[in-house]
Amino acid sequence: MTILTELHKDHVNLNKLLVVLRRKVDKLKAGDPPNFNLMGAVIHYIAHYADGYHHPREDKLYDYFRGRSSVLDTHLTDCAAEHGKLKLSSTQLSEAIDGVLHDAVIPMGELVDLLDQFVRLQLDHLDSEEGVLFPLIDDAASEEDWVKLDALLVEQTDPLFGEHKAAEYIDLYRDLIADINATQ
Repeated sequence: MTILTELHKDHVNLNKLLVVLRRKVDKLKAGDPPNFNLMGAVIHYIAHYADGYHHPREDKLYDYFRGRSSVLDTHLTDCAAEHGKLKLSSTQLSEAIDGVLHDAVIPMGELVDLLDQFVRLQLDHLDSEEGVLFPLIDDAASEEDWVKLDALLVEQTDPLFGEHKAAEYIDLYRDLIADINATQ
């Protein structure tokens, strides 16, 4: 299994969370009260796993392939900028949800816009990596590259979707499953 396969698996799992968040956006727009605790926990997971582990791992992969072609370099530069925007978006959304959970008055329209923007940015980013960047990297890579990268970028177990869920994410995982089942 190459690192691209591992990163793709992360993207599939992240997409599952984004589906839950998209449902939250729809509930907010319909005037239904969302589960702010669940929403906050999902954003917390994304901020800590995706921003703290997944994106830095991708950035190292991208640095490895930088200089292989001008087309690839353009997409790598764009992706690095997207990672910065995603981190800012997750921070802004997390702060807004934390504010709501601590009884701060935040206009619902503002929260809906932040959540909608966050989901849209994440989905656009995943589409870009999966549809453009990963195929370019795969075309540029040799078997020797994959061997080197396998040693350089050791896989980390996903604390939410991995086989051995971290204690802090067991409740989140259970709540996500319950939420998905309740809305089907």
